[in-house]
Amino acid sequence: MQRFPFLLWTLLFCLAFSTCIARQAPWVMRISCGARLNVHTAPTNTLWYKDFAYTGGIPANATRPSDISPPLKTLRYFPLSSGPNNCYNINRVPKGHYTVRVFFGLDGHRNFDNEPLFDISIEGTQIYSLKSGWTNHDDQVFTEALVFLTDGTASICFHSTGHGDPAILSIEILQMEDRAYYFGPAWVQGIILRTAARLSCGNGKPTFDVDYRGDHWGGDRFWSPIKTFGQGSDLARSTESGIKKASNAPNYYPEALYKTALVSTDTQPDLAYTMDVDPNRNYSIWLHFAEIDSSVTAAGKRVFDILINGVVAFEDVDIVKMSGDRYTALVLNTTVTVSGRTLTIGLRPKEGSHAIINAIEVFEILTSESKTLLEEVRALQSLKSALSLPLRFGWNGDPCVPQEHPWNGADCHFDKTSSKWFIDGLSLDNQGLRGFLPNDISRLRHLQNINLSDNSIRGAVPPSIGTIPGLVVLDLSYNSFNGSIPESLGQLTALRRLNLNGNSLSGRVPAALGGRLLHGASFNFTDNAGLCGIPGLRTCGPHLSAGEKIGIAFGTSVGFLLMVICSMCWWKRRQNILRAQQIAERGAPYAKARTQLSHDIQMTRHYSHGNARTAAENGPSLLS
Repeated sequence: MQRFPFLLWTLLFCLAFSTCIARQAPWVMRISCGARLNVHTAPTNTLWYKDFAYTGGIPANATRPSDISPPLKTLRYFPLSSGPNNCYNINRVPKGHYTVRVFFGLDGHRNFDNEPLFDISIEGTQIYSLKSGWTNHDDQVFTEALVFLTDGTASICFHSTGHGDPAILSIEILQMEDRAYYFGPAWVQGIILRTAARLSCGNGKPTFDVDYRGDHWGGDRFWSPIKTFGQGSDLARSTESGIKKASNAPNYYPEALYKTALVSTDTQPDLAYTMDVDPNRNYSIWLHFAEIDSSVTAAGKRVFDILINGVVAFEDVDIVKMSGDRYTALVLNTTVTVSGRTLTIGLRPKEGSHAIINAIEVFEILTSESKTLLEEVRALQSLKSALSLPLRFGWNGDPCVPQEHPWNGADCHFDKTSSKWFIDGLSLDNQGLRGFLPNDISRLRHLQNINLSDNSIRGAVPPSIGTIPGLVVLDLSYNSFNGSIPESLGQLTALRRLNLNGNSLSGRVPAALGGRLLHGASFNFTDNAGLCGIPGLRTCGPHLSAGEKIGIAFGTSVGFLLMVICSMCWWKRRQNILRAQQIAERGAPYAKARTQLSHDIQMTRHYSHGNARTAAENGPSLLS
């Protein structure tokens, strides 16, 4: 029995801990474009990160086109000289479901003849095109989409259309629950929902979720206020009472959203809202209700049908009955196909004389574009760097998507089997390219045509080109290629045209290429003074293999090294001999003097010895 309290407290702790883990804060990234430092904005003290190393373009002071735009002082714009496609590439984004929102800006120091008009894409799918007059409408100063990010990155691109330079005030990436805005079996991770409209009915001011004190997992949605659907057609209603079942998973709508509404009138009992849309598209429609009218006290007092473009989508809607009570949130969702350019949402009363609605959300359903094979994207990026490709090419984002804005000079083809794009042609002739041709070009394994003629590309022709199996045309003429023609080019059995003329190539043309001329192929090797071995070129001398050339070069190098070593040894020995002779010459006078002195001493000793013998022979001295 004593263990029971301990186990109970342990269980409660585990439940509380698991709840905390389940409700951890969503991942959020807000970028103040062009800012050099992090920024906090009032009144919510929202953090905006500085704009560093995400993209190119030029930072500048900003003019906010609308009061709903974030109160930021800088933006980033992309002049045409930086290319038609420019992207923000954001790394280390956790896998998940996100609201991506982009606010547009106006450069505060430049005079625009007109508003900049450009296209926006997310993860290779074009989601929006700015329309003339966008600065005059609050709901057009930004675009927003719900998208799954699955590879750890977010790519948000801006595509010039020739009408001014794209200018971006801010970018927001706000995590939502994975099943937020689930609308049925057609809803999969390849689906993008672009926000077409989000209305707070009966409300008088624009509001974000944060202003409503909404749940952070709701994505901080922006709600446009709409006081009336038409003059005299409705009346605004509001309440201070609490609303039940509002902030439920997975969408987490703010409770305050349901505290205002529009109600039809006696003179016009039907409610109708009409908006412009793009034709031949699918739309997901979310309608929000709460019975906040004090005159409706029970189920059955207010019943109405909901029609979409004149077709009944929901019949006999009874808010109190369907939600379970008064002051309780009810959300209805349907998907429709719109063939025309308008979408009309109508409410027709059946019981009671009036209809009511609290909020409306309309999303355009987009299917994500299939991307280009990752290996080929990396190969093109390597080629871009090696050839010093000018910025005007705009090789940013995905080479093939959005399909409205492919990369200049890269020809794309869609493979239905793999549902991927690949590159089957490079057309970069006469573009002022420099640098060299990297071996990575062979990773573009689907290439059929390569045209890099009339540039200033230097270095060797990479042997790896010979491994591209389907290559039909290879034109490298009028560049500065040097070295020999790789033997591997002879393995290109599909090759029908090869232009290497106008370079500085040398050596023998591979025999396999020469033999191909007999089978209708068109090859041009002229204007390469060092080439030989086929008709039209000079006759080659003794041909050495690559191994033989290396052996000769190695032997020559070794012989030269030995000559240098021997020369150094001889020179060192010669220096030693000369030094010894110099020392000997300096010591010669002293040696001669020492020799003479020795001779004199010896002679003196000899003379003295002779006199001693004579005295002995002659007898005693008289002095003795």
